[in-house]
Amino acid sequence: MIDGRAVTLQDIYAARGRLREHLLPTPLRESAWLSGVADARTLLKLESVQLTNSFKIRGAMNAAVRLAQTARPPAIVTASAGNHGRAIALAAERFGLTAVVFTPANAPAIKKAAIRRHGAVLRDEPSDYDTAERLAREFASREDAIFISAYNHPDVIAGAGTIALEILEAMPDVETIVVPVGGGGLASGVGVAIKSAAPHVTVVGVEVTASRPFAVGLARGAITRIDVSPSLADGLVGNLEPGSMTFDIVRQRVDALVSAGEEDLRRAIRGLAAEDHVIAEGAGAAATAAVLSGHAVRPGQRAVVVVSGSNIDLGLLSEILSER
Repeated sequence: MIDGRAVTLQDIYAARGRLREHLLPTPLRESAWLSGVADARTLLKLESVQLTNSFKIRGAMNAAVRLAQTARPPAIVTASAGNHGRAIALAAERFGLTAVVFTPANAPAIKKAAIRRHGAVLRDEPSDYDTAERLAREFASREDAIFISAYNHPDVIAGAGTIALEILEAMPDVETIVVPVGGGGLASGVGVAIKSAAPHVTVVGVEVTASRPFAVGLARGAITRIDVSPSLADGLVGNLEPGSMTFDIVRQRVDALVSAGEEDLRRAIRGLAAEDHVIAEGAGAAATAAVLSGHAVRPGQRAVVVVSGSNIDLGLLSEILSER
């Protein structure tokens, strides 16, 4: 039973049971290009083709299923750079729940359009993610609704952890799994699953240089507020809320944290499209970017790189693909 303080392997298996009738497993595809770059057998876990084109639907759907089972489900409120909000909107629509999503004003238009399309109330006036999160929590408290964090929620973490179960079943001899890190929900879920079921497997988390709350916080021994810069990986930018359960989980269950710069992200998006015909947004390409820069996978290893989402505006994608 998820108690709000910890997430266990049993919670992740329970989440998989709930999600089985709503979501299909995503492909695990070998990348000859990335394998050659890394000198290691490297496969892509394509969450970019999951429902809503992002891994975020796993956590959102897991939370929505549990809420829908209650006698009088409350409205759901969340803050999101886009993908979690879209996932919450779709999950709420599927179960007849009310959803209100706060996003930064500069969130990608493709993500905001999808949130509206699924019938959620979109509030996109906040200036940045941190402000959106604060306003969403205040709104939820006033309206007696439930706030479901994009990362700091046990159901969200457990849903994300189902990715690791699929990887282990499809590739039992995997040695390293590389995941993007923003608020740490994905890294936490994968970390709990892997370190419980296959502790010999290395979990590598990838932050972007524009926003490294985990690197800074872990170095100082506590969650630390940082200054963040704009990034192509908008989904990975922002501070951790005080007391986030992901901080201790990442500290305990993720073996290494590395970073990817803006040019690394652009190279990864171009390479994934040109070599593997895979579309990735900035955050979705972060793990690939770390492999390209030589920071994530050792030669000779068997590695899985999570491509976490593909919701990139077409104009931006065209611009990046046209670069040399």
